[in-house]
Amino acid sequence: MFRNRSEAGAALAERLAALAPEAPVVLALPRGGVPVAVPVARRLGAPLDVLLVRKLGLPGQEELAAGAVVEAGGGVEAVFNPEVLAMAGLAEADFAPAVAHKAAEIAARRARFRGGRPPAALAGRTAIVVDDGIATGATLRAALKGLARLGPRAVIVAVPVAPAEALAAIAPAVDRVLCLATPRPFTAVGAHYDDFTQVEDDTVAALLAAN
Repeated sequence: MFRNRSEAGAALAERLAALAPEAPVVLALPRGGVPVAVPVARRLGAPLDVLLVRKLGLPGQEELAAGAVVEAGGGVEAVFNPEVLAMAGLAEADFAPAVAHKAAEIAARRARFRGGRPPAALAGRTAIVVDDGIATGATLRAALKGLARLGPRAVIVAVPVAPAEALAAIAPAVDRVLCLATPRPFTAVGAHYDDFTQVEDDTVAALLAAN
């Protein structure tokens, strides 16, 4: 159990510092991942940025990720889960309106969170992807596909809490997974924090501007 996201981030930072990652860049999944990532970036002396991704939910089952729209370079890219599409009898083209909507959301978040600053350069660096926890990992896996196109030297996923099966699904896509706790049974990420208050957009923007 973590008191709050900042405490979880501090614990995560110490574990990451022991790994001595080369040329690290810390990428937080907003919004909840940003307060976790702040102490990580400070401990590693690394730039802090956000990894922007919006889930594409299955129509009528929005919690089930058919894919996601991810920031990739100067634009966005839609990444799909072929197994979910096949199960639902849908094609990528069926999501064209949703992709356009999510792309607009990412553009708005990019402007609000970065305030005109360019995204962190990742080529040849170690990208450390931080969130406040993982439930299924479907959205994160999509984000990692977009991240791979930006040319990082290595990718580390670091989270305070997640189910072991979600970590196993993510592991093949990255160089290392670091997780502080893998409770069984796993109910929800927020169940493992005393304070899991929603993080507001203004808070995210302020934390990024200060780091």
